[in-house]
Amino acid sequence: MPIQHIDLTGRASDYPEALSTSDNAQPPLWRVLLYPHRSMNAQGFVWVIGILSVGLSIPLLGVMGTAVLWGVLPFLVLTVGAVWYFIMRNFRDGHIVEELSLWEDTLTLVRVDPKGTRRDWRANPYWVRVDEHDEPVEHYLTLKGGPRDVELGAFLSAEERVKLKREIEDQLRALTP
Repeated sequence: MPIQHIDLTGRASDYPEALSTSDNAQPPLWRVLLYPHRSMNAQGFVWVIGILSVGLSIPLLGVMGTAVLWGVLPFLVLTVGAVWYFIMRNFRDGHIVEELSLWEDTLTLVRVDPKGTRRDWRANPYWVRVDEHDEPVEHYLTLKGGPRDVELGAFLSAEERVKLKREIEDQLRALTP
């Protein structure tokens, strides 16, 4: 599932891959990682390329040993190469990670894009509000309350964004006395 909760029961220490930290060096009360859904793993990629290669080579059996083979072969190789390239590009473009962390005095959102660009957002949780819009996608979420408004989990499904909104609001409500 593209929403991963980091277990911090018993005020456990931060996990080593944490993107955000607080000024008071305490572990967060709540932390969640968001990332795009992956429908195909590396093994699935191998199967797709293998089946495609075998399937495209079947027509070559009829033209083996003729000059037609050399006319058709480059197009088949280009097809397999193009499928390989675009699947790998899709994998790279999907390397987006958003980490939302909540402390008693700070809420942080750290987003790392596929190219490694890191964007940080920090606000006082007392003033943070989770807004839901129907554009550009259904149940589009934004966080308001810091120096700027930020989008949250735009790559998640609509159902996952609704669930995430409820979780964030519950966590923010638990902080207020």
